[in-house]
Amino acid sequence: MRGLYFEEFEVGTVYRHTFRRTVTEMDNVMFTSLTMNVAPIHLDAEYAKTTVHGKPLLNSLFTLALIGAFHVPELTMGTTLGNLGYEEVRFPAPVFHGDTLRGETTIVDKRESKSRDDSGVVWFEHRGYNQDDVLIMSCKRVGLMMKRPADGSVFGEERQA
Repeated sequence: MRGLYFEEFEVGTVYRHTFRRTVTEMDNVMFTSLTMNVAPIHLDAEYAKTTVHGKPLLNSLFTLALIGAFHVPELTMGTTLGNLGYEEVRFPAPVFHGDTLRGETTIVDKRESKSRDDSGVVWFEHRGYNQDDVLIMSCKRVGLMMKRPADGSVFGEERQA
């Protein structure tokens, strides 16, 4: 399985990713602890009862990372050269453990790299939804993507002689 090369991205295309994932309390505790975010709104059920949500919120950076990863197998696996930036990150609705999340990506724009012959720049918009189709996350991301190799080889495929 490989992602798309720069030439294969078409502006305006929407990908509805097939992966879905139910997020758990353990996901939240592990991610929050690993990143040293000790905010009680994520870790302390008794404290969270006193908040507007009444229960612990899933760490929003975990949500961003998870939704941002749903696209990898079909769009960027082995063909990305890295992220260039994130912008307009939004969390319009809360996420709680037990929610099942899915993602969509729209190709917003693309252009040739100004400094590299082997790559191009692609603008992605990632959106995440919960099991009720409520938008829970959106962001725009810019990535540096490989162009198709000049020798005709393809990542993840054996070259035929």
